[in-house]
Amino acid sequence: QVQLVQSGGGLVQTGGSRGFVCEASGGTFSRYAMGWFRQAPGKEREFVAGISGNGANTDYGDAVRGRCTISRDNAKNAVYLQMYVLQPEATAVYFCAARTESRQCVVITEERSFHFWGRGTQLSVSS
Repeated sequence: QVQLVQSGGGLVQTGGSRGFVCEASGGTFSRYAMGWFRQAPGKEREFVAGISGNGANTDYGDAVRGRCTISRDNAKNAVYLQMYVLQPEATAVYFCAARTESRQCVVITEERSFHFWGRGTQLSVSS
């Protein structure tokens, strides 16, 4: 079983950038497809970005496409999310998630497909 510890987020002004880090412990990190989700107040959790176990493939949610980058470092057991040109609607709690996945080239985008979740990190974008 993997444990996910998140860092990053915080308060940023509109137009700024901010990153998140999710560090995993337990298991072989490259065997986990990773994802980032977010949940804004009063809204359902939505997919932000996903990356395959080998890091070769990525996918992004429509709301953030072109304004964020997901990456991973399997040697450091970490996945990263960098967001750019932030707008107030990006204010949310951001979660990282892991899915045990033997197919190392597969990107997972559905919330229900993930097995493990981080506790969440708040990002607030001021207008």
